Amino acid sequence: MEKQILHVDCNKFYASVECYLHPELRGHPVAVGGSTEDRHGIILTKNEIASKYNLTVGEPIWKAKQKCPDLIIVPPHFSTYMEFSKKVRSILEDYTDLIEPFGLDESWIDVTGDWYKSGEEIAEEIRNRVKEEVGITVSIGVSYNKIFAKLGSDYKKPDAITVINKANYKDIVFPLPCSDLLMVGSKTTRKLNYYGIYTIGDLANADLKLLRGIFGKNGEMLWRFANGYDTSPVRHMDLSSEVKSVGNSSTLNRDLLNNEDVKIVFTVLAESVARRMRKLKVKGTTLLIYVRDNQLTNLVRQCKMSAPTNVSLEIIKNAMDLFKANYSWDRPIRSLGISVTDFDADYIPQFDLLKTVEKREKLERLDTAVDALKDRYGNYCIQRGVALIDTKLSHFNPYDDHTIHPVAYL
Repeated sequence: MEKQILHVDCNKFYASVECYLHPELRGHPVAVGGSTEDRHGIILTKNEIASKYNLTVGEPIWKAKQKCPDLIIVPPHFSTYMEFSKKVRSILEDYTDLIEPFGLDESWIDVTGDWYKSGEEIAEEIRNRVKEEVGITVSIGVSYNKIFAKLGSDYKKPDAITVINKANYKDIVFPLPCSDLLMVGSKTTRKLNYYGIYTIGDLANADLKLLRGIFGKNGEMLWRFANGYDTSPVRHMDLSSEVKSVGNSSTLNRDLLNNEDVKIVFTVLAESVARRMRKLKVKGTTLLIYVRDNQLTNLVRQCKMSAPTNVSLEIIKNAMDLFKANYSWDRPIRSLGISVTDFDADYIPQFDLLKTVEKREKLERLDTAVDALKDRYGNYCIQRGVALIDTKLSHFNPYDDHTIHPVAYL
């Protein structure tokens, strides 16, 4: 039996929710974006009217307003979007328990084996129910694999259904740019274009040996995706994605001018990352820092830590050492980020005469005690002294503001 997989994509999700809750916004160009005062002023999403002005996600608000002077900017309300996401999810659960989220606003579902309705009929039901019961619209792709189902949901928007099957996939999929294919980002697109591969059809017909030589095993994966050979299953809704990294970043309310400024921000970020890791009961060995200067040039560096850890003090120290070794202060800094990965559940600590393990365990117990205080009395009930040097710079809360988007395909 051929699989019937649907990819359900909420159209302009954040903006659609805001326009549903605030009828006065309807009929106007609307974008959801960060605060320009806090310099988080980028477009997160926009409604269909605003899309006509060529606005792009991630574009600075000042630039978007040059294109569309009447643009209405609405601040994000992530807790509200979570509630609407749960409403859509509840509808999907009426049809199957094979539901795999791809962010807050997208999900794959597998309805193979329904003897009474086709995948297209179920998609039509879902589309109508979401509109009537939730108040927003969805576009749905129907296909025999997850990759083509996602292409289908992107193919026609908004409020549309596209069926991609073995009879028509070459007509629909092959003319699309290769950048439309899942797992093909801007860097991969440039590399493909360099070798004369511009469309998904070009990729499907490319020499497999060439692709392996360029991208390694990922080259074969992309070739299989382009040809519709993806066989990955839709996960059961009770199976959570494995967490592979924990990170936080922030654009600051002013440019950072020296190492002391950086240490203040890294302290806040590292405490959030370490706290989240302790909650997940994981310890990581690889630390990554992200630096963006005031000319929007990015620097990313990583290092191995001496042992798997979720101790905030160790992460702060390693982050500062890595930063000092790699940043020359040619320009002030606009934003910083920290991420920890390579979790090691099987690590056996090596005791030494310096009592390194005992010291780390003591620091972890101290961090855990602080976690309990913050859980009970709030994030700012206890802070490190360095955070008090400049409270305007340190007074942000990445732990509570962090929204987890379960995006994981591989």
